[in-house]
Amino acid sequence: MSEADPAIRANAAVEWTYGPIFDADAHIDPPHDMWKDYLPAHLKDRAPFIEHAEDGDYICFEGNRRPFMMINNQAGREGKNFKMKGRLADQRKVWEPATRLADMDADGMDAALLFGGGPLGSPDNELYIASYEAYQNWVLDFCSAAPDRLYPVGYVPMRDIEETCSHVRRLAAKGFRAINLPAFPQNPEAWKTTSGVQALKDGQVSALTGDPKGALQYSNPAFDALWKTVVDAGIVVTFHLGARVPRFGQKEYFLADMPMSKLAMAEPIGILIYNGVFDRFPDLKIGSMESGVGWFAWFAEYNDRTWEKQRYWTESPLKNPPSYYMDRNVYGSFIQDRAGILNRDQPGGRNIMWSSDYPHSETTFPRSREVILRDFAGVPEADVRAIIHDNCRRLLGLS
Repeated sequence: MSEADPAIRANAAVEWTYGPIFDADAHIDPPHDMWKDYLPAHLKDRAPFIEHAEDGDYICFEGNRRPFMMINNQAGREGKNFKMKGRLADQRKVWEPATRLADMDADGMDAALLFGGGPLGSPDNELYIASYEAYQNWVLDFCSAAPDRLYPVGYVPMRDIEETCSHVRRLAAKGFRAINLPAFPQNPEAWKTTSGVQALKDGQVSALTGDPKGALQYSNPAFDALWKTVVDAGIVVTFHLGARVPRFGQKEYFLADMPMSKLAMAEPIGILIYNGVFDRFPDLKIGSMESGVGWFAWFAEYNDRTWEKQRYWTESPLKNPPSYYMDRNVYGSFIQDRAGILNRDQPGGRNIMWSSDYPHSETTFPRSREVILRDFAGVPEADVRAIIHDNCRRLLGLS
């Protein structure tokens, strides 16, 4: 039994009239012994493994031994009881379908879009790239336990456009409805990045961030091949933060970094808008996940006013004001963001989706319904239903 279970069992049921909830951003981190089962045969002996020691558990990988970090598995704990390091036994077994589905039932979640988990942070490009596909295959198997409730996101490398296109085609054929790209494209050696974070391996950072200073950028017209492949496959592109990664484990920076990690997602969105991607591919849909949405309406208005004055000398190719593309092509998810909810009718603020962030440290679990009732106070029922359910289904093409 998880040490968090008593708090979950004690969660009082609340009166609920808003119908089903589609969690637009939940997380699934695979068990560390998964890699030896899903990596190619000639790489299995290089998979990470857990070492149990007297002072705690350690993850052993490529000659390194690091403490078992708990920041991504805090479901059911109050903030004062958060653990940064611990043992495997301290973790809630969110990688077990039965545990996951039971927690969704307890929290009132009908369906969830699942992020996270890959790739391995190896500096060996063969192992690094192979771990993307290993995770893709594992998460699809995980979601097969309840395919009408669990929707996997396929993390893909972005070092080469045709390579990424091949991932998109393969994942679409397997039934994935969404892929996740790094906020910026990666270097040819995909694991390398100029955006290193002390507590994370460069390969882990690169999977989310790519390299904002790299030669390959989403503004490059060559990316039209990818956008066409995505649209033709009926796949959604998500960016799960990454434009700026918080300095996890560094107390003097972490709290200040957290809001900046959300706001920084304005840059990849702006790159796609201002380079005419949505004019050339009007059916392309992107999701800015966990970025919060309180800034969406401001971002849209600021860009409209700036574009009105600056579009001539910059020779902007846009056929419409930036807010037009925010309303047609861009979605965003939030956890607790009443400012975003109150701006839901403003240009840029319309395609917003609620999420629980389970089982990470910001999660609303196991009191998600209470949080929704608090944050949506005074909001018409039809709007609540759209934000907690319908918009995510619409993004994924499930409506």
